[in-house]
Amino acid sequence: MPQDRIAFVTGATEGIGRAIAFALGREGWHVGFCARTAAKVESLEHELDAAGIDAAGAAADVGVEAEVRAAVAHVTARLGTIDTLVNNAGVLIAKPFLELSLEEWDRTMATNLRSMFLVTREVLPGMRSQRRGDIVNIASLAGRNGFAGGTAYTASKHAVLGFSKSLMLETRKEGIRVIAVCPGSVATAMLADQPTPPANAERIMQPDDVAATVLGALLLPARALVSELDVRPTNP
Repeated sequence: MPQDRIAFVTGATEGIGRAIAFALGREGWHVGFCARTAAKVESLEHELDAAGIDAAGAAADVGVEAEVRAAVAHVTARLGTIDTLVNNAGVLIAKPFLELSLEEWDRTMATNLRSMFLVTREVLPGMRSQRRGDIVNIASLAGRNGFAGGTAYTASKHAVLGFSKSLMLETRKEGIRVIAVCPGSVATAMLADQPTPPANAERIMQPDDVAATVLGALLLPARALVSELDVRPTNP
């Protein structure tokens, strides 16, 4: 079990982020988190507290620099220096390329990629001062493969993998591990909202499956780093 480990999970009030927040908390982490909607942040904080998990949430749009700074400052003041960052916030807008608006393209990049830059930049100095830390970036199997209607999403997730690989090489000698996790289809509201949800919805993964994968990577001995993980349904 971690000793005084402090996490910060983005996009934590639903789906994979929520599952990760509870998985870390049950394993002994203090859990900081953020999401856009203040009411959902407050509700999750109460749920985590009720489960005996020390938690601090902040409402923030992780694509906005000032809001990221305020959220990280709030969590740090409440829990302490963050040593486990889970960049989970994401959006999927699946449309044929010529139907995709510039606003939708920019929103995808702000949520899936710009946020990763902003949050990591805010948290990394504290990890460096402690000479330890873990940064988990939730990518996607779409970061390795394209799909029709996924130009914005797959572009952003390919970039997440490039970001993760380069940052891993930059920080590993400082005791900081960077881990990219690439899930296949997961039963979340984001997937259910798409115009063509998977036909095999009963066999795709659940958020808890991804959370267990993340936890397993984090609980490896500090000398071991799994830099990338692909997570697929056993029998799709």
